[in-house]
Amino acid sequence: MSTETSTPEAISPVRPARRAAQVPPSATAALDAQAKALIAQGVDVINLTSGEPAFPTVEPAAQAALDAIATDFTRYTPAAGIPELRAATADFINRHGTTYEPGQVVITAGAKQALHYAFTTLVEPGDEILIPAPYWVSYPHLAALAGGTLVPVRPAPGAGLKVTADQLRAAVTDRTRVLLLNNPANPSGVVYDRTELAALVQVAIDHDLAIISDEICDHWVFGEATHVSVAALGPEAAARTLTIGGVSKTFAMTGWRIGWVAAPTPVAAAITAIQSHTASAPSSISQKAALGALTADLTTELERRRLELDDRRLTTIKALADTPGIEVDGTPEGAFFLLADVSGTYGRTLAGRTITSAADFAELLLTEANVAVVPGADFVAPHHVRISYTVPPDRLAEALVRIREFAAS
Repeated sequence: MSTETSTPEAISPVRPARRAAQVPPSATAALDAQAKALIAQGVDVINLTSGEPAFPTVEPAAQAALDAIATDFTRYTPAAGIPELRAATADFINRHGTTYEPGQVVITAGAKQALHYAFTTLVEPGDEILIPAPYWVSYPHLAALAGGTLVPVRPAPGAGLKVTADQLRAAVTDRTRVLLLNNPANPSGVVYDRTELAALVQVAIDHDLAIISDEICDHWVFGEATHVSVAALGPEAAARTLTIGGVSKTFAMTGWRIGWVAAPTPVAAAITAIQSHTASAPSSISQKAALGALTADLTTELERRRLELDDRRLTTIKALADTPGIEVDGTPEGAFFLLADVSGTYGRTLAGRTITSAADFAELLLTEANVAVVPGADFVAPHHVRISYTVPPDRLAEALVRIREFAAS
């Protein structure tokens, strides 16, 4: 008998199924991890890849979590979430003019899980999901895991990174099942106004499509923009819309992993059943933290944070406008991202490499200037990079100086 030892990886016959093997790691998460690894090594990297606000978790949420632990609120909860959180969530969503009842709300372990459940519930193998491009990197993989195919509808040049109802209508086929909307939009930061959004929703109504409306950044709108909830656009829109949200972005609670989906009652019931078999329920402690955030009077604090982030947005837009070879695309009025077209830097040589793509630009910016951004290929924006302006003002100012010097070199 051989005395050689083999690692489990060397001898295991187990291989991922095709649907799992085709899903790559999140590009944004990978770049964020790369930047953090360099920081851990002592490199002065400024990380502009992050999809989270650089504010502390709101105090009422933290205190509610401590109270939950102190009172041993650490057991299973109902699959759809604790009733008081479902009620508070319905009230929170309805501030935008929707009319959801608590029984139509399912609490999930983050908005990403809510999206996964939404796709799993609505999509049959072979179904198509229409989405305006550019779009968040996880959408196509969530669709594929459900057996569907994401169909991007690309904006026309000069259209401010927005698509029209006519473009959307032209993309509908007999396999189209869902319209996926993300407003405010990640990665572009553009915000569709009521008229624009209503026109897109009318396409879904005319073709009897379900709508998944990802509104996770609903609080973060700036300038003259206002947030419009799809389900508030009339009874026909509400009857076919699943509204996705969470506490992560508004209350700086990304690590607490509490999101939600609000949906027509039969869909909410189906999602609850799925969650009962997959996650049982979200964390009891995190649910109490979310309840603390949603029921506290945080109007002044949240507005202060919004205005601070607006200042960073304007600073970033102005600095990039003065940076050679880089152009901000669209009008970023929401979320905390923007897309910068870097094709004006193509052909330049730095550190022995010629920039021929946004990926080259991002890689060299990290290695030569110690600033991390996300190349746009996975967003269906191949000549762009996504910049998150959530870092503290002094670090943002330094990052923008480094980007300008890098682009001018």
